[in-house]
Amino acid sequence: MNRTRFPALDGLRAIGALAVLTTHVGFHSGASLNGPFAGLLARLDVGVAIFFAISGFLLYRPHVVAWFDGTLPPLTLPYLRNRALRILPALWVAVLLAAFLVPRKDGVGWATYLQHASLTQIYFDGPPADGLTQLWSLATEVAFYLLLPALAKLLTGYERPTRRSVRWRLAVLGVLTVLSPIWMASINATGHPRAGLWLPGYVGWFAVGMGFALWQVARSSGRLEPSTLDTLTKIPGTIWGVAAALLVIAASPLAGPYGLSPSTPGQAFLKSLLYTGIAACILFPALNPTARTVRILGGKIGHIAGDISYGVFAYHLIVLSVVERATGYEVFSGKFALLFFPTLVVSAGVAAASYYGMERPIMRLGRRDKEYDVSPVGRAKSASAQANKVDAWTTPGASPAPSSGHG
Repeated sequence: MNRTRFPALDGLRAIGALAVLTTHVGFHSGASLNGPFAGLLARLDVGVAIFFAISGFLLYRPHVVAWFDGTLPPLTLPYLRNRALRILPALWVAVLLAAFLVPRKDGVGWATYLQHASLTQIYFDGPPADGLTQLWSLATEVAFYLLLPALAKLLTGYERPTRRSVRWRLAVLGVLTVLSPIWMASINATGHPRAGLWLPGYVGWFAVGMGFALWQVARSSGRLEPSTLDTLTKIPGTIWGVAAALLVIAASPLAGPYGLSPSTPGQAFLKSLLYTGIAACILFPALNPTARTVRILGGKIGHIAGDISYGVFAYHLIVLSVVERATGYEVFSGKFALLFFPTLVVSAGVAAASYYGMERPIMRLGRRDKEYDVSPVGRAKSASAQANKVDAWTTPGASPAPSSGHG
């Protein structure tokens, strides 16, 4: 089975992880609550939206390719197994490190750590464990993992990929992008903050990536005619400039308070919608990148940074807690740089050790299965099976991308 790789996404994963780390350091230092860059630091949690859009693109695209090629979609059990192999080892190590290295707040016991280890903490009342508060987004992403096979079947299983059917499905995914702002506004209106961590509040960010996956495969196969979007892929600086402008708007009080105070329904709606637009503008140029974009985001440094980005995400709050206590740092003292650089360097080191010493060996061992057999015999069997399959609407050329979300 051939695979299409999107190298520029490596750098975008790293940018997403860096944004999440930066916003948390900004909060702990107090710089995201007061100061000239408070709004920007507070809104760098948009890195979560970038992660979700990338996951939507890479995980949905194999289903789209199978739909266009007239082949079977990815098998559900191997797909779920590969997702588990990617996220669970580092997750469980992070939970253990947090349990032993980060001081516990009142009300946090072993049951709380078990909830984090099973990524069910967003469905229970009670405080999250310090050092693991960022894992709410991973719990939400896992909910998307579980939903995706059924959602993909609904979108690709009942009609051939004609130009009309592709446009209809793009419209459906476009509607989903509006669901999240509506959900977040309603949550803030009814006073149920925990429900603001659930998948409906973020499905629009995944839908952005899914829509791009459908568009990209449809364009590469000729199902959709050239449009303005093709031109936009050639001017990434302009699209990323639009993302920066949207971030400036999001950094204003229009999108709500910078701290943990509740937003109004209108502020919650606008913030979610702006994050959707930012994620779309960040992701889109990387789908058909220019040579310069590939060099910057998909080069050796970008590739390594993308590999360890999940580890940075998983471990950085634990590192931040250790750095604070080791330096005698007082929370909210405003000294952002004194926390940021040690946290970034140590988090990257821990993440690299985790990825190359544990995560990658486990993935390589666990993914030795027949459906990903790339040996000469395996390729010959795959070619024979395709040669025996006759379907007037199969489209050669497109191929599934390796699945990747946070990792």
